[in-house]
This record gives sequence, C-alpha cells and structure tokens, in this order.
Amino acid sequence: MQPVSLFELASHQARWLSVRQAAVAGNVANINTPGYRAVDVQPFQDLLADRTLTVASTQPGHIAFGGASGDFGLAVDDSPVVSTSGNSVSVEEELVKAGEVRRGVELNTAVVKAFHRMVMLASR
Repeated sequence: MQPVSLFELASHQARWLSVRQAAVAGNVANINTPGYRAVDVQPFQDLLADRTLTVASTQPGHIAFGGASGDFGLAVDDSPVVSTSGNSVSVEEELVKAGEVRRGVELNTAVVKAFHRMVMLASR
C-alpha cells in the first residue's frame, strides 16, 4: 500500500468543490437562458478511483508522494428539457447541489483542522 498525503487529498477535494460550486452558480445564472444545458462535474469518488500515485524526486534525499492534479471535466446534463425556455436547469436540483457543496466544504475544513491539531500535538 502506498502512503497517501491527507493534506494533498483535502486540497484536491477543496479545488473540486470550488469547480463544482462554479458549475452550480453558472447553472443558476443561466436558468432563463433559452437552450442552456445544465453542467456538473465528475463525482469526486470517480476522480479518486482514476487517480494513481506516482513517486517523483524533487531534490536529492527528498521523495514526494502524490498524483497529478488532473482536470475536473464538466459534463453536460442530458436529461430532458424541463422548462418552457428549452433549458435543462432545475432550481431545486441546483439548490440540492449547492447544499452538497456547502456540506463538503464544512467536512473538508473539519477534517483538515483535526489532522492539523494532531500534527501540532505530535510535534510538541
């Protein structure tokens, strides 16, 4: 089993949450745009499944663990048109997604704080 950097993983998830929030905000901003198709990002679990850890030496004696940051691909929603303007944005779905992002940010922050406290206690 290869070591995983928790802080790198939390940083990666925070970037993913930021991209997802931007996608949700864009969907809400275009709610009345005729023909607009809602977008969303690939689920974070899928990104983790595709991620491989690589070892790269940055300086003699130093070894860094971690994978490539990757790209958070946006996927267009292929669901049927739900509004008279011909777009596929549902306010209710976007509010649910925004709530998921908020809970994800809160959880990510709590985990990072907890591990930071553990590192600080261990270094005393």
